[in-house]
Amino acid sequence: MAKESVESRVETLLKDIIEDLGYDLYDVEYSKEGKDYYLRVFIDSSNGISLEDCEKVNNAIDEPLDRADLIPEQYFLEVSSIGLEKKLRKDEHFISSIGSKLEIKLYQKVNGQKALEGILEDYKDDKVFLRIDDELIQIEKSNIATAKTVYDWE
Repeated sequence: MAKESVESRVETLLKDIIEDLGYDLYDVEYSKEGKDYYLRVFIDSSNGISLEDCEKVNNAIDEPLDRADLIPEQYFLEVSSIGLEKKLRKDEHFISSIGSKLEIKLYQKVNGQKALEGILEDYKDDKVFLRIDDELIQIEKSNIATAKTVYDWE
């Protein structure tokens, strides 16, 4: 089964369960690392996320995941906070991060660079508009290897 299919099916299965517990389902990632498979469920809350919150969600989703049997391989389930520097993968992640500072790594160079940092000015039609100093740069979402918000530690 394709990675995207697993992720979207798991997200559909878990969304209501997690929201009923009072949390937001931010993202689901399914990956193979070495010989092991990992299903990572990222949650968020306006009150922040504690270790106890992760444990509560883990306990609530473990049985429905086993029952649904969406993943043929044996995998490790991890539930965690999205953290201070959020990974941006979905359209809604980019839209909710407009105005934030981003770090973007690219597949193909833009303006001679494969790594960019700037303010996300806009996101539409699968295009990211990043302001770096006084220049507005347009980046195709399909050219983005990774994107994340950058937390201001000051």
